[in-house]
Formats: sequence, C-alpha cells, structure tokens
Amino acid sequence: MTTVHEAAATATTSADLSVWPASTIEHLRGDLAVGGVPLAEIADRYGTPVHVFDEAEVRDRCRTYLDAFPDAEVLYAAKAFLCHAMARWIDEEGLGLDVWSADELELAATTGFPPDRIVLHGNAKSPRDLDTALRLGVGRIVIASPSEIARLAAAVGPDGHQKVMIRVVPGISAGGHEKIRTGTGAQQFGLSIADGYARHAIARILDQPQLQLTGLHCHLGSQITSVKPYLVAVRRMVGLMARLYDQHGLVLPELDLGGGHGIAYRPGGQALDLTTLARRIRTELADACATAWLPVPRLIIEPGRAIAGPAGVALHRVLAVKRTDERVFVAVDGGMSDSPRPALYGVRYAPRLIGRQSTADRARVTVVGRHCEAGDVLAVDAELPGDIRPGDVLAVPVAGAYHVSMASGYNLIGRPPVVAVRDGLVRLMVRRESQEAIHSGDVGL
Repeated sequence: MTTVHEAAATATTSADLSVWPASTIEHLRGDLAVGGVPLAEIADRYGTPVHVFDEAEVRDRCRTYLDAFPDAEVLYAAKAFLCHAMARWIDEEGLGLDVWSADELELAATTGFPPDRIVLHGNAKSPRDLDTALRLGVGRIVIASPSEIARLAAAVGPDGHQKVMIRVVPGISAGGHEKIRTGTGAQQFGLSIADGYARHAIARILDQPQLQLTGLHCHLGSQITSVKPYLVAVRRMVGLMARLYDQHGLVLPELDLGGGHGIAYRPGGQALDLTTLARRIRTELADACATAWLPVPRLIIEPGRAIAGPAGVALHRVLAVKRTDERVFVAVDGGMSDSPRPALYGVRYAPRLIGRQSTADRARVTVVGRHCEAGDVLAVDAELPGDIRPGDVLAVPVAGAYHVSMASGYNLIGRPPVVAVRDGLVRLMVRRESQEAIHSGDVGL
C-alpha cells in the first residue's frame, strides 16, 4: 500500500496542483488521488456533493504552526470546520481550540478534548454559552463587550474563578473582503483602543475579583496575506499594555493576535508566508516590549482556515451544461448550500474535471450551483475541457474551511457527507443529512 508520505514524494508538481493537498497524485486516466484514494471512487461510493479531508494534510499543517511558533499557544479556530474526528486530530497534534458556541464546546468535550485548552469567544454569548463554559471549565473566556463583564462575574459567583481575556479593536483594516474585516471600530466585535472603551472595560474587569484578566486579544480579519497588519497590531497592543501598567501596575502575561492567515485558493494566488510572519512578529513583539520596559507576553494565535482549508476537497457532479453566445454555464449538484463562500464573499475556485481523461481544448466556463439565486456561482472563467457534459465530476480544492461549517438547508437540500482519507483508506466522518432528518423537526400544525 502506498503511504501518504510516499505519495507526496512522487506526486506531480504541475502548477495546477499547487493548491491541492501534498498527497495529491494525478493518474493517466484523468483522475486524482488524495491520501492514496481516487477521488472519482469517493464520488461513486458516497454520492455527490461530498467533501473530502486529507487527514495527513491537517496534521502536517498543525505541526507546521507548532514549528513556526514554538513558544506560542496555537488554537485551532473551530468555526472553520469542526466534527469529532477533527477535534481528535487537533487534540492529538497538541493544539488548543477556539470555540464560539456551547454546541462547539459540547462537541469538543465529547471527544475528551481538555477543556483547559479551549477558549470561548463570541460577541453575543448566550447564557447557555457561559454556563456550559463554566461547567466544563474552559481555559479562558474572551470578553467582547462591556455588558458581558457583570453577567460573567455573576455566573462565576463570589467564590468562583475564571480566567478571561478582553477583545480589543486596534483600528486596523485588513482582510480579503469587507465582510470579514474585524479590526476596525465600525463593527460588533470587541472594544476600541482609540475611544477609551477598552481601558474602561479593563478597569471594570479588575474590580471583579473572581475574574482573572490574563491578556489582550485582537482579531484583524480573515484571508490576510500581508505580514504588515500583524506588526502594526503588535505595536498598538503593546502600547495599550504599557498604558495599563502605568495606570494599574498591571502586567499581562498573554497576547492573542487571533488568526485570519490567508491561503491561496487558485494556482498563483497569494498566501501569508507563515515563516516570515512568525519571525517578524517575534522581533516586533520583543522590540516593542523592550521599548515599553515590559516583559514579553506569551503569544497566542488562532489559525482555522490555514489548517482546514487546503486539506479539503469538494466533489460535485455536473447536472447541466448551457451554452449561450456570451458564456458557457456548467451547473453542478451542489452550490451555495454546501459551498457558500463564493456567494457571501465573491471567492472563486479552480475546479478540475476528474474521473475521465479529455483531449478536448480547454474552454472558459462559469460553474454554478443548483439553487434559485443568480449569485450561486462557484467559479468564473474556470478552465475546463470543452467537452464537459452532464455526469462528469468536478473536484474543487481548498474547500476545507467555511464550506460544510456554513452549509445550509436551502431548497431543503441536505448537507453533504464528509469523509477522511489517509494511507489509501477512506472513512466517513459526517453522514449526509437525510430527508428524514430534514423533515423531523417539521411538526405541522
């Protein structure tokens, strides 16, 4: 049996596979194998749409982060994609977990994930979110608004104790789309440095003896491909730490710079250089702290997309091909219900025909979904064989983050199954959502 590592060593290096998992191999018959398993075989066995995760790719990316940030705490952002298997992989690789809800927290707990390595976020935490976090004993809760302070203190109780961080808005615009830029003041996340709300909230936290403030947190946005915004954030966060020391004599031991590390979705696309990021953040943090006469806090980072995204592949079957004078539309059996990011953020992917070899000339086509929305577009100007036809299978790389996790039941189409591949084996991670499951909650009149 060919192992993933042997496959990676012999995999083709053609440019069109540069955004695929490292284990990807191209067969002469036109198919691709990931983790030693032919993708066309998965499509036939599990039906389409189906999402595939390369377990070795997930684990390798976890290790890459730990190697790049050896003195930092690395938390996987569960919102990118979470299931029992993913939680186990993350735990076994030594990462912590960043969750946003009681349900994500409960799922992690059922796998035995250590709660002290879990951080709870949320701009609008429900009573259940807080109660679950306190019951399970999460490591830290990130306070994102002033109203949470009294609520959390009351939930902890006078004899309780909970470590907290505070989410700070450093006033930096960064991210691949305006809808995923969260480092500026004109949105719902965190407390601004510029207007003084962050310092005011910190003073209130310090008045609550049952809340232990361990550090500052910020998250600039998502799909950031430049190092510069993170360096600016370091300077501004350390500047706030210096003011807190002057005002309260407070020395905070932790600094969380969030995630948002950009990845390439198409060959030639930009991605954040992780090695450069780690080196320059360490230098900037050491210099800023030395200037402020502060000890260097322990760094925390929260990658999600950069771990899950490149490890995932979505498989769709072509249902219809429509040719007009202006363009060719290729409609597939999925779309915005299982791959919503193109409709939400205008992201475009590079799908590829698998399962058969074509000698036809390449043509530029628009790959669309099956839903009743003109915005249900997966790829514009995608290069596919000119003889593309119904029944063909398209594979979409870099589909591991914010696809299944944001999937919906639009048009009452069930969410797709998720499978894992490794060492020539394929295993079911998440079952396809059945019509029985979809209709079970509909109680009638």
